[in-house]
Amino acid sequence: MTRPFRFAVGAGPSTDRQSLAERARLAESLGYATFLCSDHLADQLAPLPALACVAEATTRLRLGTFVLNNDLRHPAVLAQELASLDLLSGGRLEIGLGAGWNVEEYRAAGLGYDRHSVRFERMTEALTVLKGLFAEAPFSFTGKHYQIAEAEGAPLLKPRQKPHPPFLIGGGGRLALTFAAREAQIVGFAPRLPRPAEPDVQSLLAAATAEKLEWVREAAGARFAELELNTYASLGPAQITDDARGAARVLAERLKARYGCELTEDEVLESPHTFIGTIDALVQKCLMLRERFGVSYIFPIAEPEAFAPVVERLAGS
Repeated sequence: MTRPFRFAVGAGPSTDRQSLAERARLAESLGYATFLCSDHLADQLAPLPALACVAEATTRLRLGTFVLNNDLRHPAVLAQELASLDLLSGGRLEIGLGAGWNVEEYRAAGLGYDRHSVRFERMTEALTVLKGLFAEAPFSFTGKHYQIAEAEGAPLLKPRQKPHPPFLIGGGGRLALTFAAREAQIVGFAPRLPRPAEPDVQSLLAAATAEKLEWVREAAGARFAELELNTYASLGPAQITDDARGAARVLAERLKARYGCELTEDEVLESPHTFIGTIDALVQKCLMLRERFGVSYIFPIAEPEAFAPVVERLAGS
């Protein structure tokens, strides 16, 4: 079954209620499906309060985190906050969850930055806790990182969506994508660039995404048809331009300066993580992503009006 296209828009630089609400209403009017907020200890609005504002300003727009850093919140506390947001929005929440990667944020906040295997293991336990606390039955859990003993008496707050809001989990490696394929409802394809030692620049390429798709298909088994597959413009906002090759050349030079890699213009333009070209070319790019990789949920990281012509032609189709 071919899934219809969905497109997301980000919160951008908004730091006041009026501009955030206006951006959200604009995105909704232009046909975007989801409004996404990132989660960084930076000069930006915290994602959950921001999404509560978006919920109040809109009626249909879904609300997503892209993605929550699991290490910043205990899952029992997060469960209450997410259930509250899902209830207050009328059941429009989507939960992007990740293991955390920005070491500088950890250091600035005085948080210990464990190796990836520990952070990932902690995130997998957190997802188990969230799902358990969202369920109707009493839930207890004894893990390596979290212990939950649900107190008898008043039940914990539950989200509106049953059994829980959809989870988005992404990654660029086999471990993360295998986990996502088995546990998430939305699987995000990501490159492995933030690796501190050896950035995997090849993971940007279409061939690598084809391999990632096979990992997901194998791990998901019978539930593969239920999954929604996502990609995003991880190398920078979508560029609407008549000189796609020139823009791709500039991007390739920037990647070479930063990572020491050699990518051709064609490789840059074909990557599932770039959106560069005319409106017609970007429409064709989205159609290619769905036909070749099954990707139907796209986050171009563009200003709402800039990518709107693509959304108008493809959203829901």
